[in-house]
Amino acid sequence: MVRFFYWVIIGVAAGTLAGLYVGWQVAPVEYTDSPMTALAEEYQEEYTLMIAAGYIADGDLNGALERLRLLGVSNIPQYVQELTERYISNSRDLQDIRYLVALAEGFGRLTPPMENFRQYSRPVIQETPAP
Repeated sequence: MVRFFYWVIIGVAAGTLAGLYVGWQVAPVEYTDSPMTALAEEYQEEYTLMIAAGYIADGDLNGALERLRLLGVSNIPQYVQELTERYISNSRDLQDIRYLVALAEGFGRLTPPMENFRQYSRPVIQETPAP
């Protein structure tokens, strides 16, 4: 019985070493630059939210448009409008909805369901006077 356990331990150790050798030397994982279009829909929405938050911060609509083009969407303003309306209808986070509404408004795609969420205004950065 003891010999059986020795052989099992030797077999497990040999299998582990062979697996590590194959995984690290023979066929390691190769990372490639994947396009943004390969992202799952959930992460594309998160990316869009980040772009909308950036738009709130800097007001650069052209920059937001260029960043959203990486998603491969044919009609970006319509995509933002549909995403915003979906967030509103699903009662998602209020701050996220306000970001998306501001971006949709920047694209000229403000719809009646978005009207209640327009209260967000861009923060004004005031410079403090030098002493």
